[in-house]
Amino acid sequence: MKEQRGFRSFMEDALNEARAAGARGEVPVGAVVVRDGRIVARAGNRTRELCDPTAHAEVLAIRAACAALGSERLQGHDLYVTLEPCPMCAAALSAARVARLYYGAADPKSGGIAQGPRIFSHPQCHHVPEVYDGIAAGPAEALLRDFFAERR
Repeated sequence: MKEQRGFRSFMEDALNEARAAGARGEVPVGAVVVRDGRIVARAGNRTRELCDPTAHAEVLAIRAACAALGSERLQGHDLYVTLEPCPMCAAALSAARVARLYYGAADPKSGGIAQGPRIFSHPQCHHVPEVYDGIAAGPAEALLRDFFAERR
């Protein structure tokens, strides 16, 4: 990981969104979009609530940030998410031109960054954000583990 001066993590905010998603019965994944040290959008998974398989935390946060900005591009924005983005979300991050991605838990089953298809490695990927993984991975993993243990 590159050293960043004055770095402040917003992963706790993403974890709060994940906790709220879990409380709604959604898989507990949360995301926040940040620009210049300020949260501009936040979301948790809402796939069940919205009956929408694309309503992942990352996609919802990107949509809200783009709407607030009035642009389809989020250049200079960071996205914090509690779980490694799936291939769909990785493609959305690239299309939105997000500058930096910070994620918590790795997702060996459905991840699209360091696992599986590794979307940012493809020559067809038009934009690759800086990626920082393992940020608050322990709490993010615990949220997911506890959520699924309760349902078994």
